Amino acid sequence: MDPLRNPFSPGAGTRPPELAGRETVLASANIALQRVILGRSAQSQIFLGLRGTGKTVLLNEVFDLSERAGYLTSLVETPENKRLADILYPQMRQVLRKLSVMEAARSAVHSAMRALRGFASAFKISLGDIEIGVEPEPGVADSGDIENDLTEMFEAIGYAAKAAGKGWALLIDEVQYLDVQELAAVIVAVHRMSQRNLPVMVFAGGLPQIARLSGDAKSYSERLFNFPPIGPLDKEAARAAIQKPLHGEGADISAEALELILNKTGGYPFFLQEWGHHAWDTAPGNLINLGDVEIAGEKALARLDHGFFRVRFDRLTKAEVDYVRAMAALGTGPYKVNDVALALKKEPNSLGPRRASIIKKGMIYSPSYGDIDFTVPLFDDFLRRTRP
Repeated sequence: MDPLRNPFSPGAGTRPPELAGRETVLASANIALQRVILGRSAQSQIFLGLRGTGKTVLLNEVFDLSERAGYLTSLVETPENKRLADILYPQMRQVLRKLSVMEAARSAVHSAMRALRGFASAFKISLGDIEIGVEPEPGVADSGDIENDLTEMFEAIGYAAKAAGKGWALLIDEVQYLDVQELAAVIVAVHRMSQRNLPVMVFAGGLPQIARLSGDAKSYSERLFNFPPIGPLDKEAARAAIQKPLHGEGADISAEALELILNKTGGYPFFLQEWGHHAWDTAPGNLINLGDVEIAGEKALARLDHGFFRVRFDRLTKAEVDYVRAMAALGTGPYKVNDVALALKKEPNSLGPRRASIIKKGMIYSPSYGDIDFTVPLFDDFLRRTRP
């Protein structure tokens, strides 16, 4: 078929043509946003899921929902080895500048800008050519303690937003890269917003271990956040993700070909887009058949092996590669920590630092005590296929 008309969009955070199976999650986020802007209580949310489940896509959808609901919205990605203070400072400044043009909020914005000046000084944030034309307010957001100072900044922005009849929605992607103190600071700040009934909400996306890490950071986090699980699509939604874009272009797929795509992808949204994309380009006519999908699968795996999988594999040291290969050799996860140690002929305790390093890199996680699994779907198959 004509590649120019290919409706499928494999890519990091790229919205698929049919956002199937996520209606409930988005409806819940929209209700929460609407309630808070009206002065009613609602929980912030952290989307939990493996790689390729569409968490970034959902955060982008929430961005649009929050803008329509009357929020000023900030979307950030948390990279490794960068402080939360450095990431959030320009976002907070931008929000306050937007609020400063609203007459009703000018006094509150002035106070918040003074707090932001103190925040920048306390965390030695390089301002470059950016100038904040106010003096800091001594004793506000300037202690150098991220938990205290971020809470005070959220509070100052919350009052300014409320005065303007607006809200502030902060969206954080890859939240698992925050350290424990930074994660605790976000949780405490959200807690203060709830106590003060201020229109500030946090939505985040991260790997499954974040629910446990949030509890470790602050025991009351489960009362402040919803943790919607973002997993593979069920069969009905996965079929819709393939069929509806095809029907929109006057094309179709045979039942056998569609079932093969579902089986090969496991219903993971990113892989559905990858298989759909190659199946479209492979099919000579407007009907994708079983043979087309078989060829498309080979092309999809080749591209994944050299991109999606390879990028993550290359971050591992040789010792870490040995560890994940031992996992994959055991079959499909989850895997017992002791079984991996036995395969490597090591004592489990001696492998703790190596395992912790791979977890920190976001390659594996612990779904339950004593178990580990890959954060990247089909990664075990990639290792068995390319690193036997």
